[in-house]
This record gives sequence, C-alpha cells and structure tokens, in this order.
Amino acid sequence: MKFSTLAAGGLLTFTRVRYLLPSMTKNRRGRFLLCLAICWGCALPFSCLLGPVSISPPEVFQALWAKLGLADSPMNEASFLVVGDIRLARVVIAAFCGGALAVAGVTLQGVLRNPLADPFTLGISAGAACGASLVITLGEMAAPAAMLGLTRAGLIAPAALAGALLALFMAIWLGSAGTSLRRENVVLAGIAVSAFLGALVALIKALHEESVTSIVFWLLGSLQGRSWENLSLLLVTFVPGFILVVFNFRKLDVLCLGDDEASQLGLNVSWARLCLLGGAGMMTAGCVAVTGIIAFVGLVVPHLLRLILGASHGPLLTGAFFGGGLLLVLADALARCLPGGQELPVGVVTALLGGPFFALLIRRRRC
Repeated sequence: MKFSTLAAGGLLTFTRVRYLLPSMTKNRRGRFLLCLAICWGCALPFSCLLGPVSISPPEVFQALWAKLGLADSPMNEASFLVVGDIRLARVVIAAFCGGALAVAGVTLQGVLRNPLADPFTLGISAGAACGASLVITLGEMAAPAAMLGLTRAGLIAPAALAGALLALFMAIWLGSAGTSLRRENVVLAGIAVSAFLGALVALIKALHEESVTSIVFWLLGSLQGRSWENLSLLLVTFVPGFILVVFNFRKLDVLCLGDDEASQLGLNVSWARLCLLGGAGMMTAGCVAVTGIIAFVGLVVPHLLRLILGASHGPLLTGAFFGGGLLLVLADALARCLPGGQELPVGVVTALLGGPFFALLIRRRRC
C-alpha cells in the first residue's frame, strides 16, 4: 500500500508539472523561445560591428557573408581579417560559452535541488585555475611543448581543461563514496575540492609573485585574443556534455520530486545524477578553459527564465542556451566598447551586471 501510494502521488505530481499546463501558456512559452532565438541570431552579426577598429557596417556584413562563403572576398583584406577571424570567432565563442554556462546552471540547480548552485559548484573553476596557474608560472616547463610547435600561451587552455576535468572527477568520486551518489555528498565534495585547489592557486601566487598579474587577469575571464582554435577546444567538451544533458533532461523533472519519489517511479537516481552532473561539468570545463571564470551567467539566467517559462526543464534548457549566449555576447560587446580602445574582462562586466540584478531578484522574491 505504501509503495502504490507513493508511486501514484509522485506520478500525479510529475504529470501536473509536465502536462497539465494550459495551452495558452505553452503557446506563450513557444513565442518567447522563438523571440529569444531570433534575438540570439541577430546579436551575432550585429556585435561584429563593435570594436576598437572602425569598420563601416557594409564592410562588416560583406566580410561576414564572405566568411560564410556566400559572397566574394572584400577588397579590403584587413577588414576581412578583423571581422572574419577576430570578431566573429570571439562572438561565436561567447554565444556557445554563455549558452553552455546557463544550461549547466539549470542542470545543476535541478540535480542538486539548490537554487544557489552554479556551474562552478563542483570545484571546476578552481581546477581550471590551478591548471592555468601552473602553466603561467612554470614557464620553463613549456620547453618540451615548444619542440612540438606549442607555446606557453597555447598550453594554458589545455592545462585549464585538464585541471577542470580532474576537479570534476574528484568531486564526483568523493560524492559517490558509499552506496549512492547523493546530492548532499556532491555539494560537500565540491566545496572540499574547490577549497583545496583554491589554496594551491594561492600558494602558487605567493611563491611566484611575478606571475600574479597574469594569473589574476586569466581568472577574471576574457574573450580577448580568442580564435577559431579555441572554439575547437571548447567543442571537444561542449558537444558530449550537451548530448548527455539533452538525452537525460526529462529525468531532471523527476529528480525534483526527491530521491525516494524518483526511485519509486523507476528512475535510477545515482546513474541519472551522474550523467547530468558529468554533462554539466564537461560543458563548464570547456568554457572555463577557453575564457577563464565568467560569473553569474549560470546563476542569473536560469532564475530569470524560471520566472517566465516555469519549472519544466525542457523549455528551461532551451531558453538557457539562447539566453545565456545572448547575455554573454552583449556583455562582450559592451566590454570592448570602452573609449580609447581599452577593453574590460568580460567576467567583470557579467559580475557588475549580474550581481545587482540577482540581489534585486532575491529582494523581490522576499517581498
């Protein structure tokens, strides 16, 4: 009797969340997601108009069409290089990184049932920072890589990716101690891994003061100097991570019911949690390795979209990809629009925009 009651109650709750929504709400959500996708698509070419080098809009769009193979190359090769190989590359990276961070935020908040969970909960940022700091500091270790045609700057992103993936593995391994992968254990393991690796980064900065500036600049998060090669590194982890989340997104709604209720509905809670945590962690690792630490995108975007789209994770994940990408593209455009050709780290811009907004959001919820 107890089993059937729990199963029936959990199934009824799940059905209410997923399928008993008014049709008008579904239409409204569809129109909102369509508008968000259109804004995302329009922001990509228009953000290529901005930059320290003044290029007319017709030249920019001609260079973009030429880069896509839809038009002949422009007469001005310098404009084609700036727009096609510099601006467009960083805009596309910003779109994918922002989308990945927001999707990871939605996933982690659902898996851990913690509204404050963000893509860096599992210590991924600390792992990436540790890997990047080691390469920045130990310049003499780059000599073997130089024989392979790699520079120290080219080693920073792969080292950060390796550190982030190692931190993710450590957090999941520690969190799975015992019979199952429980969310409380995962959070505690992430805190422990982050604290330990953060202490290592502090030790590196204390022992090598001449590298502090470079390490701090990388930690702030920036898209400056990113190219198509960095996009390839990002996609190595983004694609499998995104596939893991997409193929298991329906399990997020079941996990929100609680572990006992999800088990009664036939879900393998530990396996589902492992797949979703692994997918979110892999996407975050690639983003941090390429851009550094970009805060608040994976925290603010899911909360904002949840107010508009509701709690169903299908629309939430779709909106998060476009909303996070749009936010980071606009933040990067703002970061490189300073007078005098100066540029802010995009992580500073997202923190300045996201911090007050998130505080206002919390305040309104309390009222």
